[in-house]
Amino acid sequence: MIIAQKNITQNKIYSCLEICAGGGGAAIGIEKAGFSPVALIDNNQQACNTLRLNRPNWNVIDSDIRYFDATPWKGIDLLSGGLPCPPFSIAGKQLGEEDERNMFPVMLELVEKLYPRAVMIENVKGILSSRFTRFREDILFSLDNLGYIPQWKLLNAADFGVPQTRSRAFLVAIQKDESKTFTWPTPNVERKTTIDETIGDLMAEKGWQGLNEWIDKAHSVAPTIVGGSHKHGGPDLGPTRARKEWAKMGIDGLGLANEPPKKDFSGMPRLTLQMVARIQGFPDEWKFAGSKTQAYRQVGNALPVQLAYVVAREIYKCLE
Repeated sequence: MIIAQKNITQNKIYSCLEICAGGGGAAIGIEKAGFSPVALIDNNQQACNTLRLNRPNWNVIDSDIRYFDATPWKGIDLLSGGLPCPPFSIAGKQLGEEDERNMFPVMLELVEKLYPRAVMIENVKGILSSRFTRFREDILFSLDNLGYIPQWKLLNAADFGVPQTRSRAFLVAIQKDESKTFTWPTPNVERKTTIDETIGDLMAEKGWQGLNEWIDKAHSVAPTIVGGSHKHGGPDLGPTRARKEWAKMGIDGLGLANEPPKKDFSGMPRLTLQMVARIQGFPDEWKFAGSKTQAYRQVGNALPVQLAYVVAREIYKCLE
């Protein structure tokens, strides 16, 4: 099991508008840190169905962020979102600002219109490469002109209790008028959460006799779970290189299982959707709408709950 850190003492619940919300990984972590969503926006119908299924009280809006009216939420405390990754992913063509899926200009327009007290945006680590230096500097310049102190930072989820190596680039900006300075969360480099302790109980549900042998192989941090795009990629754990890493941990990464291994199962088991979701930090009771492939994409593309929480928690401290 992932051992989540306790919530900070909260005297107030702050408001948050989340764009590109996906299946809810970031939203759960941000909520845990002390923010309440006024609205969650995504243009994927199944992701929106997932959010509504689990949080009927949330205001979920199925819309492209380029075309929805955010003016009712002017002055919110936090604007957050995981903007589309393909423009900056090393797995793609890395077209950056020339890619039609680049939503950073839209994000800046929202910041100008809403003037939130804080901004939290995450993306793939590729955006921090030298190829996009000018792009990042332009964003910092724009946010500075809008009245913010912005920072880029690469964080690895494995340093914050998530049992996988998953590096994500964060852009955090705090209004210059705020009295407190933002500081990045401190990594816990002494203690890593491992796969066997995270999903061992799920592997054991049907009395699998090979469990102890598997635990010996799985006592380590997993490679990055790859969700694929909305158009490409099925419910497997990534490309060939990633599947080789999973195999070292005694896991068959070529697809998902519908249930845990049975008592007399022989060979390498596959992960179930629930196992993958738990590795990403989703609560066991969190349900995903759509087919297995659609659900897996929501899980695999999510920001790990704990990583969202530790960053949002530091933002919360700035706003107190």
